[in-house]
Amino acid sequence: MLHCLLTIFQFSEDFIKLWEKGIILQSIWETVYITILSTMIAYLIGLPLGILTYYTSKDGIRPMPWLHKTLSALINVLRSVPFIILMVALVPFAKMIIGKSYGNGVLIVTLIIAAFPYVARMVESSIQEVDHGVIEAAQSMGTSNLKIVFKVLIPEANPALITGGIISTVTVLGYSAMAATIGAGGLGMLAITYGHQRFNDDIIWICVLLTVLLVVAIQELGVWIVRKTDKRIKK
Repeated sequence: MLHCLLTIFQFSEDFIKLWEKGIILQSIWETVYITILSTMIAYLIGLPLGILTYYTSKDGIRPMPWLHKTLSALINVLRSVPFIILMVALVPFAKMIIGKSYGNGVLIVTLIIAAFPYVARMVESSIQEVDHGVIEAAQSMGTSNLKIVFKVLIPEANPALITGGIISTVTVLGYSAMAATIGAGGLGMLAITYGHQRFNDDIIWICVLLTVLLVVAIQELGVWIVRKTDKRIKK
């Protein structure tokens, strides 16, 4: 039945063969798990880095200009390097960690390093949106700085943090399309190997469509989470 549906929609024979061999589903799965895993680890690094960058800023809870400038410089430098260049430059570093210079593992390592500065800046921007009066009220009640971070800043910035997380996830998904450059899998590999290199435009556009559908799914999930967690929205 599935074969008939694919034929009805006039997909190319190459696509049908790739679907029957499971290559299409495998590519989708690799793109999803590479994106999710890379984003999660990037957030484990970027979230505390972004909080610390705000914490030590001029308007932060405990201003430390030298540390703030150092962190900001690190974030800006890493964010300014195009991902394709950063990915190639980090291959030796990734090889030191996972023992090889190609494959999904290398892509995940490079994605994490490329994404965590972006995440850190998104987190810092999200926390800056919190009303400073809320922070001052907490300080006037003798709340410790650590509690202000976890009990005031993060909860108040939660909707913006989730929105930033969705944007970061979509950005990582876009980066993952360059997977074929270092022998990794996913829809990027499928488009380049079975589409571009074989002059098959059908495969390329199908990969574009699948990527767009993944982006839409991520964004819709993010909107649903924000609606469920934002206390400003009436249930």
